[in-house]
Amino acid sequence: MSELKKIQLEYILRTSPNVLFSFLTEASGLSEWFCDDVNNRGGVITFKWSGDSEEHAKLISLKENKYVKYKWLDGPENAFFEFLLEVDEITGELALIVTDFAEPEDEEELILTWNSAIQKLHSVIGS
Repeated sequence: MSELKKIQLEYILRTSPNVLFSFLTEASGLSEWFCDDVNNRGGVITFKWSGDSEEHAKLISLKENKYVKYKWLDGPENAFFEFLLEVDEITGELALIVTDFAEPEDEEELILTWNSAIQKLHSVIGS
């Protein structure tokens, strides 16, 4: 296994941090754009996709309306995925910064996956 590459992607969304944060942390919000179903039992979050694919994660860090960090339970020890919200003080634009990790040969696919998911998020929140 090669060294994982840290990927950071930034997206501008036209919504409030409070509204966006609910789509990043609540099962009902996540299941509208990120995956098909989300269950949180005993601190283990199960993300389910069509085709019986599922992944398990743990919420490892959160600050209301600022960021949320998840750790895949079957992933490499130092890898995580994180959503960071930043509001530009001058323009008031809300940026969602996604941090994730991929094998170098999977970087392009990961970026396309996030682009597609965030496009769906735009549509769900009406941004």
